[in-house]
Amino acid sequence: MTSADARRLAPLLLSLAACGGGSSAPPAGQAGPPPNVLPVSVDGAGCSAGSYLNKPCVSVTVCEPRTSTCQTIGDLLLDTGSVGLRVFSQVLTLHLPPVSSGGGSLAECVGYLDGSAHWGPVVLASVALGSEPAVEIPVQVIDATYASPPAACQAAEASPAAAGFNGILGVGTFEQDCGPGCTVTSNGMYYACGAASCAPAAVALASQLQNPVAALPVDNNGLVIRLPGVAAAGASAVEGEVLLGIGTRSNNVPPGSAVALPLDASGEFRTTLGGATVTAFLDTGSNGLFFAAPPGAGLAACAAPDAAWYCPASTVTVDTSSSGATGGPAAAVPVQVGNFLALTAPASVNVCGLVAGPVGPASSFDWGLPFHLGRDVYLGLEGRRSSLGAGPLVAW
Repeated sequence: MTSADARRLAPLLLSLAACGGGSSAPPAGQAGPPPNVLPVSVDGAGCSAGSYLNKPCVSVTVCEPRTSTCQTIGDLLLDTGSVGLRVFSQVLTLHLPPVSSGGGSLAECVGYLDGSAHWGPVVLASVALGSEPAVEIPVQVIDATYASPPAACQAAEASPAAAGFNGILGVGTFEQDCGPGCTVTSNGMYYACGAASCAPAAVALASQLQNPVAALPVDNNGLVIRLPGVAAAGASAVEGEVLLGIGTRSNNVPPGSAVALPLDASGEFRTTLGGATVTAFLDTGSNGLFFAAPPGAGLAACAAPDAAWYCPASTVTVDTSSSGATGGPAAAVPVQVGNFLALTAPASVNVCGLVAGPVGPASSFDWGLPFHLGRDVYLGLEGRRSSLGAGPLVAW
């Protein structure tokens, strides 16, 4: 079984476990898509062959700063549970300058909820999303062999084959991947590397990995994830889009019915199910919905080795309601959960909205990729305003 096949059946929870060649012009006389449209492919043409279940893929153009030497990198995981662009060294052909720290070079160790981790240097690059102007920001080169990784990253994923993707485009609701907390202490994420070793380092905001959406000149207050719905039996692939900005163009204006949920400093809101209220977050990088089953819901876990997924005897509906981190208007979302093994048995099924599992903390609800199928999901960035309110927020 290849690593890609294994990931198809394994849960992927890619929310951060830590703190919060250019495109060609359309032919003459033909209108191209608006510049703020970034195509998303869930297990379709934008993903590598053999990709795992419910994997959303995008492409970005990366250039050496202030040059026309560029590379378009595809098969990047679209992840609203993290912040920043991270690309495996094996797919990069560019020479990107390192970001300095304390007389050495800056590196980062980042861990995820599924236990995986990425290690490598922080470099400066020009990054273009869709047809938007390129922005110059720090990004991470994922390289498990770089310098001397800390203990938390000594078993970090070493290749695209091991990870199941070429890198990650993190477009969560924050401007940096760690924020003010990492300006006074490493928080286990950032390191200054010299010739012999790497040491924990505090890092200025400008040197941390940046949310490329926040750096845009116009469409910088948030984004919209727009994916089509799929039948209960699933689909082989779906094609959707990310719309950059909220209310900045005619294609990203929220409807009046959208309910905005303000987030806390960890990027979380609240979800109530079975009489209990737990912390919750949106995460396209997770390939299922992950939550503890309410008592009496009839959600039994699958037999080993698939115990990370639910296998009810028939499809179960779990009623949930979500509100902002401090209360406010609530949005009801009935969740349907099917039998994971039955749903994924057909080899043609790569996209499914009914897969869920008990993986993760019992006091949290991970609204992964299935939640985003068939609805427009808005993410408002911290410190930015839109008609939905001041970010950070989510809405649908």
